[in-house]
Amino acid sequence: MSRTLRSPAIRSRTAVAAAFVAAAAVAALAGCAGDAPAPTGSPSSTPTATDAAPSETPAPTATETPTPFAADCDTLITAEQIYAFNPNFGLQDGFEPTSADVTATVDAGGTACGWLNQTSGDPIQLGVATPAPSALESARNQAASSSNAVPTYGTPPAVEGYFRQSGNSGEAQIFTESGYWIVIESSALFEPGDAQQLVEAVLSNLPA
Repeated sequence: MSRTLRSPAIRSRTAVAAAFVAAAAVAALAGCAGDAPAPTGSPSSTPTATDAAPSETPAPTATETPTPFAADCDTLITAEQIYAFNPNFGLQDGFEPTSADVTATVDAGGTACGWLNQTSGDPIQLGVATPAPSALESARNQAASSSNAVPTYGTPPAVEGYFRQSGNSGEAQIFTESGYWIVIESSALFEPGDAQQLVEAVLSNLPA
């Protein structure tokens, strides 16, 4: 059997080729590893704080309410006082005011009273109320613009009085510093002095 002996040059070329193949394989593996996509982390979304300013709640509007005023009619003008004014007048039962201003005192939480002349049938209408401050001021301004001031009814600001003649009736309005609104209307009143006695009677009988 013959044996073929390889020359050193051939063995050297074979070793070089094997080394080249091994290097190429390593490079290929490295390339595959390098081609792997790097993990991309999505940027964390930072929540946007919507600091909505709290809406202001409007302050409630203060509502003025009148202080109810109730009194017996014979305590506002007593039987003796109405007799001294005119003995023909007597307290009217079931009285319903027809005067606009007397009715307004009732609407403001007040009391209305009537006295009737037993001979002529002429009435005296009285209204007393303690309205809310703004309503009292409004009534005072209305009286000042439509009536004449009467200094003899009292001294402002403690007592402020007005009188007017409208049609067949005279009307006195009195406003006190303590908050009373008084209206007296009658066909028996022709001038401010005619109501003087009644005004004094009511003022003297009202609680302070």
